[in-house]
This record gives sequence, structure tokens and C-alpha cells, in this order.
Amino acid sequence: QVQLVESGGGLVPPGGSLRLSCTVSGSMFRIYPINWYRQAPEKQREWVATITSGGDTNYADSVKGRFTISRDNARNTGYLHMNSLKPEDTAVYYCHMVGNWGQGTQVIVSS
Repeated sequence: QVQLVESGGGLVPPGGSLRLSCTVSGSMFRIYPINWYRQAPEKQREWVATITSGGDTNYADSVKGRFTISRDNARNTGYLHMNSLKPEDTAVYYCHMVGNWGQGTQVIVSS
């Protein structure tokens, strides 16, 4: 069973930055893609970004150029670096791998 634990959320002013982390249990981390999703209040969960086992990345248009997804296979950890944050980025952010979800970490962008 794969377990995922997100961290790094918080309150940040517009234009600020945060780095989210997703630590994954298990020895198969390096062979699977990592995905980040988010769910804003009263909205459906939406895909944000993906990084493949080979390091290829893909982003939702709403975050392209502002967010960067990365992974550290030695640490079994994925990251979502978020810059130029906007109030509309406010959401609970979840990482996802092999059909498993973390508990989420709250990001609030507000002055």
C-alpha cells in the first residue's frame, strides 16, 4: 500500500511563493508518475501538474509558467514549487500516485 503525505501549505500574500512536498512510502517511488491536484471551496478537484518517472513535466494552463513540479527519487519525495501566487490558487492541494491520494495541504493566498 502506497502512502502519501503532503506538507508545506500555508497562508501567503498574492505574489508570494510556497513549496509543497509529497513524501511517499514504498520502494517503487522512482518508477511512477507523480500528480498534483487541487480543490477550491465548492469546486471540483482539478489536475495541476504531472512529472513522469523520466522527469517529463506537464501543467494545467492556469499554472503554467508559475508552478514547477519536481521529484527527488533518493528522498521518495515530490515537490510543487509555486510562484506568483494568486487568490484563485487558494485550494487544498493533493498529491496522487498509483491511484493513491494524500490527505491534502491547505494553501490560502490572501492579503
